[in-house]
Amino acid sequence: MIKLSIIIVNWNTKELLMQCIKSLVSSINPPAGGQVLSMEIIVVDNGSTDGSIEILKKYLIHPPNRRTKYLILLIENQSNEGFAKGNNIGIKQANGEYIMLLNTDTIVKKGAIEKLVEFLDKNPNTAVAPLLILPDNRPQNDYYMKFPNLWQIFLYHNPLRPLVMKIPFVSSLIAQKTMLNEFIVDQLPGAALAADRKVWDDVGLLDEDYHFLFEDVDWCWRAKNKGMKLVVVSRAEIVHLGGASWKEKLQKDKNSFYYQFFASMLLFVRKNYTQKDQCLFKWAIIVNFILTLKLKLALNFLKQNGRQMDFLQ
Repeated sequence: MIKLSIIIVNWNTKELLMQCIKSLVSSINPPAGGQVLSMEIIVVDNGSTDGSIEILKKYLIHPPNRRTKYLILLIENQSNEGFAKGNNIGIKQANGEYIMLLNTDTIVKKGAIEKLVEFLDKNPNTAVAPLLILPDNRPQNDYYMKFPNLWQIFLYHNPLRPLVMKIPFVSSLIAQKTMLNEFIVDQLPGAALAADRKVWDDVGLLDEDYHFLFEDVDWCWRAKNKGMKLVVVSRAEIVHLGGASWKEKLQKDKNSFYYQFFASMLLFVRKNYTQKDQCLFKWAIIVNFILTLKLKLALNFLKQNGRQMDFLQ
């Protein structure tokens, strides 16, 4: 049986896709006389037009000479199905005992995959993530946020963020501080998230109502409510470059990104919090837009009642 299935959703990030796959394959340490980790990599392409499929197929014809057992499967979608649906398509095809989501904008460091698998072997009813780090080896604390709260809206999503995150008491209301050993979090980043197949079956797939962002937050909320532990295995490190498939769109249209981010947050609140919370979050988001001088966004958010947009289309 395949031990681990890794799902990689790609949309027009061919260089990053190949860098991710090559780092993933080379990160596995073939044991001296031990059992080789059996792994399948399922690439779900969301209608890329940048030659991603062609370059991947060339790689499949001439794979590197490795002693690790791995298989690469390619699923070609005709259009951009989004992060949630793309991953769900891959999960449904997965054959592994464990299933992991991995973004293309990641570089897997030596031994990271084995450390995650080893932890899962010893800890049932658990989902795990590696420690996401920047290229300069600093931990990405922003990816271990608390579940959505009003502190985040007013203290994190504004120009004062760098100062706020340096104040321990305040930052602890917003995100979980990273630690050298394993630590439990509210939510794991969808950029690199793994769990036993039984956990996936129990919690369910990613919610495809989310067009972009907060799919992983919603999944982690459901996992927590099922009694699952969400653990960051700090000794397993993966470099995360961040937002590769949508950075260009962000640079061209920041307002649409901010709108979509908060619309997805509000959708999470509407699905999981009380009716009173829904009202509080909606108006907190609008007030925050006003305070940060995004007056058109505030008006648009009010007019649209915080409904999602197709940011990546």
